[in-house]
Amino acid sequence: MAQQQTVIVTGGASGIGLAVVEAILAEGWRAVVADLEQRNLDRCRDVLSPSNNRVRFERMNVADEDEVVRTVAACEAEFGPITGVVNSAGIGRDVPALDTSVDLFRRMLEVNLIGSFIVSREAAKLMQVRGSGSIVNIASVSGVIGNRGRVAYGASKGGVITMTKVMAVELASLGIRVNAIAPGPIETPLVQEVHTPEVRAAWMTTVPQRRYGTPDEIAGAAIFLLDQRKSSYITGQTICVDGGFSIAGILDPAPDMPVSEAPGAGHR
Repeated sequence: MAQQQTVIVTGGASGIGLAVVEAILAEGWRAVVADLEQRNLDRCRDVLSPSNNRVRFERMNVADEDEVVRTVAACEAEFGPITGVVNSAGIGRDVPALDTSVDLFRRMLEVNLIGSFIVSREAAKLMQVRGSGSIVNIASVSGVIGNRGRVAYGASKGGVITMTKVMAVELASLGIRVNAIAPGPIETPLVQEVHTPEVRAAWMTTVPQRRYGTPDEIAGAAIFLLDQRKSSYITGQTICVDGGFSIAGILDPAPDMPVSEAPGAGHR
């Protein structure tokens, strides 16, 4: 019989994190839902009540090292061996580089990069005893290519991608795999609130599939990377789940987009 999987999901009470938790439970595995916001945890507890014997809820600030150390140790001791981690907790803001404060930049790094590192480090210390484990970091296409207004966010997610590679190399001999997922535009509740029609139109000119992704599509990639049977020889990789955004060049115009010419084009 395959080993029972127990996966910590940070930022697990909403958005992409919640979709990952639901996918974990659908596999018959167990999940630790770790989130900073108590109201999100309470709402998540109601949503997941049919599976409550396979779910543990933890209020945790990933940027607080002492809190992470205590929480991960308690989950291991009281809920079962931790076999996987999905680092989904993160923050983001679109601010032009020249308007970005050092405080904002530091905060992005503390949560998105350092927080993911602390959780990964503490889980890996426990995984190494068993000689197996899988860590999945949620990065972003903004860490792969330059997106306007995302100097702090993009730097933090680019750091996550490099951290993924380094930890994959260091932990491979311990039987621990480390990979990342770089989502493109994903239809989460937060995105629905903050993406204006203009922002959506801009994405539609650059995503070959001409749509936003869903949290379930990110969760599917996470399950694949967590599952030792399906991805045992994959480590150090970043999978872009972005509708082709990160590899696209010139696209055909969207159906409702007028075709424009540069000044002087066609008049040589």
